[in-house]
Order: sequence, then structure tokens, then C-alpha cells
Amino acid sequence: MSPTAGHETITGLLAGADLFKDLGADDQAACAAKMRELRFEKGQILFTQGDVGARLYLMAKGQVRLAIASNSRRGLSFQIAVAGDLIGEIAVLDGGPRSATATALTPVTAYALERSVFEELWSARPGIAKAIIAFLCRRLRRASDRLEATALFPMEVRVARFLLAALGDRQALPGRRVPLELGFSQGELALLLGASRPKVNAALGALENAGAIRRTSDRIFCEPAKLALAAQKNDD
Repeated sequence: MSPTAGHETITGLLAGADLFKDLGADDQAACAAKMRELRFEKGQILFTQGDVGARLYLMAKGQVRLAIASNSRRGLSFQIAVAGDLIGEIAVLDGGPRSATATALTPVTAYALERSVFEELWSARPGIAKAIIAFLCRRLRRASDRLEATALFPMEVRVARFLLAALGDRQALPGRRVPLELGFSQGELALLLGASRPKVNAALGALENAGAIRRTSDRIFCEPAKLALAAQKNDD
């Protein structure tokens, strides 16, 4: 890949990344120019919980699992990062230790931005500093929403909402369901939702009985309208 092509790839990814998407073209280009490509093999650890946050990563290809280790050494996965996602950004922004361990589930290509370089950028460019503040506010709101969902809603509703979020804006054609390939196991899904695998399996079964999904060995075929009804089931 030529330097120009690489720069265009990074700029395109930045335009869709939550932290960088609202930046002007000049600010995005300044960030892109400071990023470098890194590659990781399947199973390789990008960083470990407690490490110093030296850089953030912008995912270009592959999947990375982010997990928190509990006192019992049980790993709680809370995100599967894919192309376009940022990982490691919080430790870079606040200078604190890594809050999770990042492991490549597949071969991964990512673009890294060093903390010292990013700090120079946000100090010199007010637009970047403003985008960081807005990004952190959105993160706080999402964290609050997730806590509410975990505390207040039954598993069937939580699974329905997770699947709807994974579908994004995809809609089913008349008489057709939308195929969804999650890219991770039912056990991983249970960890993402902070639940046991049997409870998640029972919730998936309930959604299937309701006609909201149909499961195969490697995919879930979703009916968005019925999933939306299941997701609102316990709303007042």
C-alpha cells in the first residue's frame, strides 16, 4: 500500500470513529498523518489490564476482544472491536492504566496513535480538544444506559436490544429476515451481556419462539420489527 493510499484509508476510518468523526477535514488529516500501521496475529495481546496507556488503536481489519479480569480470574468480555472501532483511547486520554485486556480474535490490522503525539495535537488544535469533551460525555451517557439495562430489564429484552444494536440500520426486505453474523460464540455473547450462557440461550429461544429470530449454526436471522417489540416489552 502506498503512503497516499494508507493515508486515505486512515482518514476514511477516522471519519466513522466516534472520537474523530466530528472533526474538520484538516484536524482529521493531522491525526491521520501521525498514525502508524500495526499488525497482530490471532491470539496476540495488544495490551493488558493495568498497563500504561501509551497509544490508542483504530481498527482497520479483524476482531479484538476487550475483557476485564475479576478477582476470581474470570474474564468478563464487554466489547468485540471490529473495523472502524477505537480501542485503548480512555487510558490515552486520562493517562491512567489500561482498564481492560485486548486480545486479537483474528489477524488484526490497526493504526496506532501515540499518547504524546495525540496530546500535542489536542493542545494545538481546539477542534480536537472539543471533540474529546463531546466524546467523553457520550461515553458517560452510554455507560448510564448500560447500567440501567443490566439492572432493570430481563435477559430477553437485553438480548433483543443487543441484536438490534448489532443490526444498526439494516432492515429486512418483505418476507425476508436480516442475516447477522456476530463473529463470536454464544459464550462470548453471554460474557458481553454479563450473564450465564444458559440464560442467554433461553432468551434466544424465547425470541425464536416469538418469531423475532431464527438461528443456524453460524448466523442469526433477525426480524427487526419483532425484535423492536421484544426490546420494548418491559418499558412503561
